[in-house]
Amino acid sequence: MTSNPIQLAIIIGSTREGRFAPVVANWFAAQTTQRDDLIVDVIDLAEPGLTASAMARRVEEAEAFVVITPEYNHSFPAPLKNAIDWHSKEWRAKPVGFVSYGGISGGLRAVEQLRQVFAELHAVTVQRAVSFHGAWAYFDEQGQPKDPERYARAAKAMLDQLVWWARALRAARAERPYVA
Repeated sequence: MTSNPIQLAIIIGSTREGRFAPVVANWFAAQTTQRDDLIVDVIDLAEPGLTASAMARRVEEAEAFVVITPEYNHSFPAPLKNAIDWHSKEWRAKPVGFVSYGGISGGLRAVEQLRQVFAELHAVTVQRAVSFHGAWAYFDEQGQPKDPERYARAAKAMLDQLVWWARALRAARAERPYVA
């Protein structure tokens, strides 16, 4: 294992009944197991008993985030906005990546709005993302993408950027604590 791996929190942003989020989240979490530079905590906002204080602790401990979000009505889910807004200082000076899914836009409109929200919280969003357009048609019955190499490459590119920023920001926070 890489010395001093990055603490990555994967946040599942959908809480709707019958949601597709677990399929996407399980695939993405499996992508992270191929790396030795990450320790992963999956935070499912639909998790029974997830309290604001437990969420705050897990967000504070994380050094980087990947938000898994659908696109609902050209935006991201309200429970995700609540989870982000409950915590402000915990996000500061940490990188955020995105895995989105939806219809024709693949959740990219939700991601663009999330970039603005995280910028206001002094988080750094990475340029690379993973997006599933018409997601329901792109996964097989076992929950795997029908074009696994394409999406694995996209996940690796995003995670490479995320880890770079996480290491840079870790060093910067250690040298001089971030003040907003």
